[in-house]
Amino acid sequence: KTVKMAQICFRLPSYRRFAPKLCANHLVAAPMVPGTHGTTFGGNHMAMAVGNAVLDVVLEDGFLEQVRRRASRLRQRMAQIVDTYPDLVEAVHGEGLLSGLKCKIPAGDLVSAMHGERLITIPAGGNVIRILPPLNVSDEEIDEAMARVDRAFAQVQVPT
Repeated sequence: KTVKMAQICFRLPSYRRFAPKLCANHLVAAPMVPGTHGTTFGGNHMAMAVGNAVLDVVLEDGFLEQVRRRASRLRQRMAQIVDTYPDLVEAVHGEGLLSGLKCKIPAGDLVSAMHGERLITIPAGGNVIRILPPLNVSDEEIDEAMARVDRAFAQVQVPT
């Protein structure tokens, strides 16, 4: 039955005009009433074109190696922040460019200070400040961001 339903889907005029639609029998489809299953960008031409463009960049020779180098640079700079402000932060967390600073004081206090330096970040679980630059971040942008973190942390009063 699944193969037959897939064959029917491929024959639908809308299938040829748009990205594949979900086809399911009535038992599987019954719980999926409007509002319970969907996606904002799934299945439209623009989303597919953007996805292809992203893959073109990510799959270029050397791109992922450059991301690894930049992630290493970010972690080194974040480690310097930990060394400079041991009363505020205790460790660098994360993998690759998805990084965070484990805080000794409430993360929200440090996030507010970082917002004052026009650095967008948010607190994450475990009293961590999430640092999440884009994959194409430059060395200069990493240095500028860490300079802003340094300025922000320098203004924070350690609670006694």
